[in-house]
Amino acid sequence: MKKNKILIFLLILAFVGQAQEFTRKDSLRGNLTEIRTCYDVTFYDLFVMVDEQERSLEKSYNIIHFDVISSFDKMQIDLAQNMEVMRIDFEENELEFSREFDAVFIDFSRMLKKGEQANIKVWYGGYPREAVNAPWDGGFSWKKDGNGNPWVGVSCQGLGASVWWPNKDHQSDEPDSMRITCTARYPLKIVANGDLRSDTSVWNQYFNSWVNVSEWFVSYPINNYNVTLNIGDYEHFSEAYVSEKDTLRMDYYVLHDNLEKAKEHFKQVNPMMECFENYFGVYPFWNDGYALVETPYLGMEHQSAIAYGNDYLPGYHGNTRFIDGLAFDFIIVHESGHEWWGNSITTNDIADMWVHEGFCTYSEVLYVECMHGYDAMLSYVNNQKRSVRNDKPVIGHYHVNSEGSSDMYYKGSLMLHTLRSLIEDDELWFEIVKGIANEFKYQTIDGQAIIDYINEKSGKDFTDFFRQYLNSKKIPEFQYKFQKEGKNITLLYRWEAIPEFDMPILINTGSKDFWIYPNLEWKEQDLGGFDKHDFKVRDDLFFIDVKKM
Repeated sequence: MKKNKILIFLLILAFVGQAQEFTRKDSLRGNLTEIRTCYDVTFYDLFVMVDEQERSLEKSYNIIHFDVISSFDKMQIDLAQNMEVMRIDFEENELEFSREFDAVFIDFSRMLKKGEQANIKVWYGGYPREAVNAPWDGGFSWKKDGNGNPWVGVSCQGLGASVWWPNKDHQSDEPDSMRITCTARYPLKIVANGDLRSDTSVWNQYFNSWVNVSEWFVSYPINNYNVTLNIGDYEHFSEAYVSEKDTLRMDYYVLHDNLEKAKEHFKQVNPMMECFENYFGVYPFWNDGYALVETPYLGMEHQSAIAYGNDYLPGYHGNTRFIDGLAFDFIIVHESGHEWWGNSITTNDIADMWVHEGFCTYSEVLYVECMHGYDAMLSYVNNQKRSVRNDKPVIGHYHVNSEGSSDMYYKGSLMLHTLRSLIEDDELWFEIVKGIANEFKYQTIDGQAIIDYINEKSGKDFTDFFRQYLNSKKIPEFQYKFQKEGKNITLLYRWEAIPEFDMPILINTGSKDFWIYPNLEWKEQDLGGFDKHDFKVRDDLFFIDVKKM
């Protein structure tokens, strides 16, 4: 009895410790309560006045257009608590509001009825969070270029767009389109997402100087964390990418002194685009164009305005260990892959970011196969194993704005490589990959929808497979030993893995590969006579641990 009491006490302590891991602030940001689900954003009209000298945003606003999903007289939007909400206008009246952490609760003077279309105008300003280590610990990057000119960029994945502009800061709600208008001191140039509609210079009384005003329009759904601003001494050049009978505009915005270097270095973009379109279908933001924008931080997948800061070097700042000794620019390839995986297809909850990062990291693998062949692909994907930590599950905690392990990148990619081997039909596998990219285009989804799609299209149930790789921090361990009687060798084998795990794998005894079907119990298979030194588990095709007992 005493033992049971101690066990219960320890379980209670463990539960309390886990419950205290997240705060009220996390729930306000990550949970979809009634005052957030009651409306659906259709359009953001964002105006931002950037003062790079004061490192502040002045007299800025966002007009939030929305459909009323269920009748309400109170709603929540989000803006970092260090930023000031000056006023909120609705139907020519100023609304009352209150704040708790980064949440802004707005009280309406009347009940908004289900089916209505409405908008509010949120005036705001202040000193946005300065990036500590962009893009991982992001915010505004206030830098100078080599000539001493201001160079400004913003990155906010994980932190959320509410770190610098007011919005419904949850991945599940994307506007159908968006306008971004930015003002900055002349002669600085401004680059944002989408298509440049106008670019003018006017006198600004607040700055007491000439300013540039740039209006950009995004004609596709866009997730909040993908919205960006770039300000600097930019030069612009462009080229065309021809896809079947249509032409995509490819724009490049680089610092003045890097123009000629960029023209040469970015020649790798067109072949990359051809590879990705072969595997994933047409570039998803065709009407808004594709752009690379030089930034004072490494990179980020900002939709149709990809942040590039890899210093025109191969690999990762010149380190090619991450790309298996190859010579391509890792940032260009990885961040461009996100146009399909993360930008076009976005998960409802940040806990499912494996869909963004796993598929995108796997897009590097397919790029290598496209450009260098199958053997180079095998070497590349197995090189990713050295970066897996197996520290915690890939899927995070839902409804509290919590990502899972950073293994979502390389473990996610290796999981997909393993899945390709299990499906054992490359034509079907590539149909599934392209099917996902097109079936869920411009949508926010749950990760489970991807798993269900793969199960349906493959005709196999991979539920336990995904549970092992996404919900358990460990990868499956294949355990084996030999029994010898005369010249005859018997293989004993099993999985050390989650309950019900029974993934087949390929082995080789010197001539050709063949399948075996381990589960959690020891099984036997007569292998006849062979040299045990020739025995090989094809762990180049599967992401597993192998242990000889």
